Amino acid sequence: MSELYVVFKVDDGEYVLQAADVLQMESFGGATKVPGTPPYVAGLIHIRGRVVPVIDVRRRFGLSSIEPTLDSRVIVVQSGERTVGLLVDSAREIMRIPPEGLQAPPAWMGGDGAGFVRSVAHVERGPGEKRLVMLVNFEKIIGQEGIYGDERNG
Repeated sequence: MSELYVVFKVDDGEYVLQAADVLQMESFGGATKVPGTPPYVAGLIHIRGRVVPVIDVRRRFGLSSIEPTLDSRVIVVQSGERTVGLLVDSAREIMRIPPEGLQAPPAWMGGDGAGFVRSVAHVERGPGEKRLVMLVNFEKIIGQEGIYGDERNG
């Protein structure tokens, strides 16, 4: 059975997250900067009674950040105890991908983006058209050091 994925764009790439991990998507109206956080942390936002840290996925992928547009979205993702917003260029689509449609990325992929892509899939765009989407590794995007750089405990 196919699983549902949320499709988002960063630069010219199309990426997916498992829809089951996505709590919600919001327009991005800015974030409150937090001193001492890594440069890819956009700051904190307040969504429906909770404070959520936001990662600028462009910066995390080693790209230059851009001014948010009307298409920019924060995808709020839950993984275990962590709830984090991912600032992306756009997110407007849900798609089904069968498990056998996902393949490991090429072994030679490395550099700053090493490990950000867990799998790739070649999926139908329309009649006779295909496109490549990449399943992101959410834990790698957050970083082992966590949002605050050192996983502070109180």
